[in-house]
Amino acid sequence: MSFNVGNFLITIIAFLILYGLLSKYAFGPLFAVMEKRREFVKSEIQKAEKSNTDSMQYLEDQKQALDTARKDAFGIVEQARQASVRQSEEIVQSARNEANRLKQDALQQIESEKDKAISALRNEVSDLSVRIASKIIEKEIDPSSQKQLVDGYLKEIGDQSS
Repeated sequence: MSFNVGNFLITIIAFLILYGLLSKYAFGPLFAVMEKRREFVKSEIQKAEKSNTDSMQYLEDQKQALDTARKDAFGIVEQARQASVRQSEEIVQSARNEANRLKQDALQQIESEKDKAISALRNEVSDLSVRIASKIIEKEIDPSSQKQLVDGYLKEIGDQSS
């Protein structure tokens, strides 16, 4: 194999012509397609990054909303607990007030019944005293028969009250 300068030059010229034609007709559209593909990939990466950023922001917003909801729920539970404590205290106080009122009514009723019994006893004692006095006046008797008469009336009263 020998080196031929003529063939070498023809090969170089043919390569340059072929490269010129490929540059004009093939490389231009090929590079344009590749550039479009690079721009498409770049825009898709940017969209994915934006979507990732948006999803992270949405996740953070959801976490904050969940924390807020938990705090609100805890607040509602705490308010309900305080309301139930207040209500139970009101019920207990109302029951105590009612018990005190009933106790006072019962004491007043007892006092009234006691006064009625004392009044009835006084009336009966006065009636008995009048009856004893009238019997004593009717009979003039000596002290021993007077004592027997009073004892008989007291015994009669004891039998009537039983």
